[in-house]
Amino acid sequence: MAVLTERFEQAMVFAARLHAKQKRKTSGAPYVAHLLGVAALVLEDGGNEDQAIAALLHDSLEDQSYNYPGGAPALARDIGERFGPEVLRLVEALTERRGAGEQGVEGKRERWRAHKRAYIEQIRDADPAVRRISCADSLYNVRTLASDYRRLGDEVWTRFLTRNGEDQVWAYGQVAKAMIAADAGPLAYELDRAVDELAAATRIPREP
Repeated sequence: MAVLTERFEQAMVFAARLHAKQKRKTSGAPYVAHLLGVAALVLEDGGNEDQAIAALLHDSLEDQSYNYPGGAPALARDIGERFGPEVLRLVEALTERRGAGEQGVEGKRERWRAHKRAYIEQIRDADPAVRRISCADSLYNVRTLASDYRRLGDEVWTRFLTRNGEDQVWAYGQVAKAMIAADAGPLAYELDRAVDELAAATRIPREP
């Protein structure tokens, strides 16, 4: 069982301040709700304090570095200094990066899918701690997406880059498949069930 110290409290404050102006794209809820939800799933799955802190900060470099004084290098340095090298390693491993497979891909939708494939490979090949946090991230997203779909219907897809529900079901289905194959643990199977429920609710069949 994880023992949480003042580092976790400090990380909650740091994350809340970093993402203070950011909202969830489908619900409009403060973004910190997502970060807290992912951290809760990580802790409930047996994650330690470093993993829980990384869950709170997993989107920091990707979403907030452009707002941070000194940019991504300064934010990464501050995360390492505040919360230690292991937290920084996890956050960097969870940050989506442009892959070589995206270059030369024509069409916004196919380029987006190429980007997602590269990220899935990145996470699949990572260590168990990274996979745990990534599974928690996707599981939280799928559950809230299903809830938002019940409230907004097909309008919810307009909030995403490709504006296509098939892409969202495909992406999360691919994450679940890769995480189960990588033996990522119970969260991977929870994610797989959640994708099934999302597909059923939206009447969008899962792609192989």
